[in-house]
Amino acid sequence: MTTHGADGAGGADPLLTVLELLARQAPSARFDALLDEARRDGLGPEEFGRLERAVVLAGQVRAERAREARREAGFEALADTARDLTLSYDLDGLLHVITRRARRLLGLDLAYVTLRGPHGSCYVHTTEGTRPGRAEGPRLAPGLRIAEGYGLGGAVQLHGVPVWTPDYLADERFAPSGSLDAGVHAPAFDEAAEAALRAEGLHAIVAAPLRSGDTVVGTLFGADRRVRHHTSEEIGLLAALADLAALAVEKAGLLDRTRAEVSELERDSARVRTRLTRMRHVSEAHGRIMNLVLAGGDLRSVAKAAADALDASVLIRDPGGRSLALVGEVPGLDEEAAEEAVEKASLDAHARRRPVLAADDIWVAPVIAGSEDLGGLVVHAAGGLTGEDERLLELAAQSVAFLLLMRRSTAVAEGPVRDELLDDLIADPPHAPQQIAQRAGRLGVDLRRPHVLVLARPEGGEQGRAVVWASSYAYRLSGLKTVQGGCIVLLLPGDDASAAARAVAAELSPLLGHPVSVASAGPGWNPDAVGRMHREAWRCLDAMSALGGTGSAASVRDLGFLGLLLSDDNDVDGFVESAIGPVLDYDAERFTDLTHTLEAYFASGGSPTNAAEALHVHPNTVSRRLERIGDLLGPEWQKPGQVLEVQLALRLQRTREALARGRVTPEPPCPRERGA
Repeated sequence: MTTHGADGAGGADPLLTVLELLARQAPSARFDALLDEARRDGLGPEEFGRLERAVVLAGQVRAERAREARREAGFEALADTARDLTLSYDLDGLLHVITRRARRLLGLDLAYVTLRGPHGSCYVHTTEGTRPGRAEGPRLAPGLRIAEGYGLGGAVQLHGVPVWTPDYLADERFAPSGSLDAGVHAPAFDEAAEAALRAEGLHAIVAAPLRSGDTVVGTLFGADRRVRHHTSEEIGLLAALADLAALAVEKAGLLDRTRAEVSELERDSARVRTRLTRMRHVSEAHGRIMNLVLAGGDLRSVAKAAADALDASVLIRDPGGRSLALVGEVPGLDEEAAEEAVEKASLDAHARRRPVLAADDIWVAPVIAGSEDLGGLVVHAAGGLTGEDERLLELAAQSVAFLLLMRRSTAVAEGPVRDELLDDLIADPPHAPQQIAQRAGRLGVDLRRPHVLVLARPEGGEQGRAVVWASSYAYRLSGLKTVQGGCIVLLLPGDDASAAARAVAAELSPLLGHPVSVASAGPGWNPDAVGRMHREAWRCLDAMSALGGTGSAASVRDLGFLGLLLSDDNDVDGFVESAIGPVLDYDAERFTDLTHTLEAYFASGGSPTNAAEALHVHPNTVSRRLERIGDLLGPEWQKPGQVLEVQLALRLQRTREALARGRVTPEPPCPRERGA
């Protein structure tokens, strides 16, 4: 074949040409031209199939790059919008910014915002991307009144969650006779609004609620003039923009109410000044917290800023109730009754989407992004919270949610680089060992500290959520993560491999809703140890599967003598010590012969009488010795699992003694060789 390379040179490997085109971010037409040229040159079916598969995979990589770029642009837009909210109270300007960004980020033909009027009906407040006006007929323009309960907006008002359709004009749910929930509710029909939507030629529409507490105050719409299936990521981004739009509405409404109150309470200037001072405190405190978030502050700094503003203790918890950051003390959480009250209040807070009083002076605020639960804020305020304090608590919770989303974005963005480093560490032989320490240092990973390696294999279901969780988990613990052979590989700081395996299983299994098999090995103190730990963990995982331990968590050391066989360093001294060390120590200190008695007992098939004959002692003597052995090794030493380890340790000890006697150079006598 005379396939031309990326620079037009003949004879290049076609698969290498695909990689070169991918590296140069060539357009799709270049890949199609490569396939056409291969057909013309008569490339064999097998080689052409491989080339075609490579082109398909290259297209998937390019699509993934595009998705990452869109995701990054979405987070940047959310950050810019949040920053705008801290700088301006102009509702019209902020809603125009939000609709423009929604249209640009999601590639929409049209975006608009409706707000609720005083009597339940809605009206169009802001539009972006409408067609030029016509001489007659209703237009989708600011001021258009829409009947209560009409279309997607009515469904959003009813359910308080995003609603979407790929083809509104053909969707029977929104026809006059349609139904959104099995006949319970038939959507209203508004001829003017329907005519305006049809005049715009809209097909795909997604609507997200603007919420103020439990109330839906408006709706953010994104629409296309073609049939389109919106992804969950796009819907989540629109919902996040809708939350920011709701905040803009609330801030504008708050300012309006404040002005009205100032006018009405002009005769009581002291009271007005007090309220303005409190509101200024809320705004300034929220601004400080948001500035910390945007400047890259961590959870503890955000919790400290919220605690200072509320004059309270603040605890940030994850969805599982584990502490992420604590400033001050929240009393009573170690008591069962108080913990139950906080858990119940947490459920109520997430259902109502606002702070809830859990117990005396203890409040719980939900940390949410759209419909996703990210955790909660537990606040202990000895003097109680005013209405402004509750609002500040809600804003602090939103800031924490935004910070958690930014951290997740950072972890995902750094994911490929961290994956590549761990892949190089576990390669055999390691890639460029002289550069690995420098690369790890740039990622905040100190390989001179003890590390353990953990393998997690989800038993059923797809891996997508597990991989996303693993990226965030490794980033949070300053570790590394990659995926190999259907398993998640984690390199984590620490010296307790068993504890690391249990921690991963405890957090990942509830998240996925099905069992996860977790194996671990270590610790290791340098980059060269990573490959060894990786091999040991794989053997441990295979052994767990063979022994019926699927869905459990264990380290190499947890498997007893099996761990000894699976380990690369084979710590025989440590194994003998753990299995029969007390018996050996007893014999050495008292010049007894319990070890020989054990060997004779096992050799006689577990018969004290036969063992007594072999030892030339009375059976009662053997029985007393066995009782002493039970005192030393524990009451379960004759159970199948432990008795096997005892026998193996006896054989290893006897072999070591025989080898020691056979050495040419004599060594000082000692009762036994002990490991360091």
